[in-house]
Amino acid sequence: MNERYSEIDEVIDFIHENLYDPLPLSRLAAYAAYSPYHFTRIFKEKTGLPPLYYVSSLRLQKAKDLLLRTNLSVRDIGLTVGQQSLGTFTTRFTERVGVTPSDFRNQAQQAGEHLRSLQKINDWQDPQLISSPYSTIEGTVHAERPFQGIILIGLFAKPIPEGLPIHGTLLSSVGKFCFTGVKPGTYYLMATTLSWGMNAMDILIPQATLRTRSKKPIIVGSSAGVYHREVMLHEPRPDDPPILISLPVLMNTFMTKVLQAND
Repeated sequence: MNERYSEIDEVIDFIHENLYDPLPLSRLAAYAAYSPYHFTRIFKEKTGLPPLYYVSSLRLQKAKDLLLRTNLSVRDIGLTVGQQSLGTFTTRFTERVGVTPSDFRNQAQQAGEHLRSLQKINDWQDPQLISSPYSTIEGTVHAERPFQGIILIGLFAKPIPEGLPIHGTLLSSVGKFCFTGVKPGTYYLMATTLSWGMNAMDILIPQATLRTRSKKPIIVGSSAGVYHREVMLHEPRPDDPPILISLPVLMNTFMTKVLQAND
């Protein structure tokens, strides 16, 4: 796929270089020398996302960066990434990142503490699997290279790690995972890693972490069944969308489950 639509990588580079400029679909399609319809189809086939949704995701990622690296007000940051209304920017940021812009800015002091708390857990136990009339999604996580840390894995409603996952958990290493009670619907399986000793900035804006995502959905039917997935964590790729969900939010949510399982 990467070789088949290599020109999309050039468009992605163009988006990064012109992120603050107007980027209508017509401009992106023209850059790739495709019709808007054809461009949208192949862009979505390669990245999993429509072009303009991908652009908006990168702009929210940039907003996260500005919140942590500058003293700009939330309003000014919203304007910088193309949001004319403070209310609209705050709402979209909160929905897709999991916390308000102000709370995200304040997480810089807490992100490392969450990771250190997880490192102190000596005996990880899998949460008890619940009996459910709904489906099970299980599988095995592999990694392209060794790492020391944790894996955050979840089922999301869209092919991008944004908002709280519908199902999710923490893993202490590569190996088995299992989600039970998965209701009929469409899901995307995504995961990323956090290595022990990472600093707060790398946790809040994960750009170099191992990751994986399913571009094609897992479609769960009305009859209960077991869906098996082999998952490979890989280095970041040019067509990977940003990890928008705040990882400290996920760590807090998932850590509660892990600690309950260890009680």
